[in-house]
Amino acid sequence: MPAVLIHGVPDTHHLWDPVRQYLSRSDVEAWDLPGFGAPRPAGFGSSKEEYVDWLVERLERIGEPVDLVGHDWGCILTARVASVRPDLVRTWAGGNGPVSSEYVWHPLARIWQDPVEGGRYMDRLEAASFARDLTEGFDVPAGPAARTAVRVDAPMKDSILKLYRSALTVGAEWEPGLSQVSAPCMVFWGALDPACQAEFGRKLGDALHAAKVIELDCNHWTVLQRPAEVAAALEAHWGASVRA
Repeated sequence: MPAVLIHGVPDTHHLWDPVRQYLSRSDVEAWDLPGFGAPRPAGFGSSKEEYVDWLVERLERIGEPVDLVGHDWGCILTARVASVRPDLVRTWAGGNGPVSSEYVWHPLARIWQDPVEGGRYMDRLEAASFARDLTEGFDVPAGPAARTAVRVDAPMKDSILKLYRSALTVGAEWEPGLSQVSAPCMVFWGALDPACQAEFGRKLGDALHAAKVIELDCNHWTVLQRPAEVAAALEAHWGASVRA
């Protein structure tokens, strides 16, 4: 059974490159969500429900439950998959993606959700300035920040806007379903995240009856800032599930 790693916004599968360098297992796949380094299927509207459906369909093709991992929006979407299709998930781990009715969207998300201001923001977005924002606002190392920013193309910009506009009340909509998750769970969270505060990692852990909630001494992008620690936590989580 493989491990499947799902990125968030504004990332691609490359987000997981640093973590994968520290993983000992070889059956690890990191997927690009449609519009994020991968084409969008015909008629794909980039809503949160469509991303969940896409993940379910692709996981079904594997034919056995997987070790599912997500960061940021990947955390939110994979938690939803684990709640609506628990048969597809052997274990689940996720971080820095709140699923709570109490969570208030961060300022940039609210801009993207605005039908006018979101478009203006994306029209003005430049890779160099966005990379600086990632470094200065979220402590993303300069190299990964530059590589992340340059991948934000027109399809990704459009996908981001549509995803966020579909998710105004995602916490209230999806939080109740967390009780349906049956897979062993682990939460990892950047304790210094200003956009997705650590309390929501603890809330997510409680809702999922997670075996562990690990708070790392870093900002939002745990997988770029603390890849060795994230990899170690994942391998311990998968190993404990095998022994159980």
